[in-house]
Amino acid sequence: MPQSFECLVERQIQKALAEGKLRGLEGEGKPLPDRSGEALTDMATAVAVRIMAEAGTLPEEFKIKKLLDAARQNYRDAQDAESKRVAMALIADLQQRYHIAVEARKRFMSP
Repeated sequence: MPQSFECLVERQIQKALAEGKLRGLEGEGKPLPDRSGEALTDMATAVAVRIMAEAGTLPEEFKIKKLLDAARQNYRDAQDAESKRVAMALIADLQQRYHIAVEARKRFMSP
């Protein structure tokens, strides 16, 4: 950022602080949320996912990912061959659905 722009931004922040406009904001006094997972995604996707999460909704791929994690745990916990076979079939189905959902999102978000 050019130096003059940084100074302008800093002055505006200081002015808002002095006028009390930055008091009572959501999350005030709390640490910033951990968004380290967003580092590997593009900014548009990260913002879209954050907005959806704040609205209480999840993209389809996130729902499938949770189901996939649970299915993998069931596979690890399975005792007999039949239970493992059923769990593996579910994992394969969920993986396919997950990849379809990811591809659909990428196509929707691309220009």
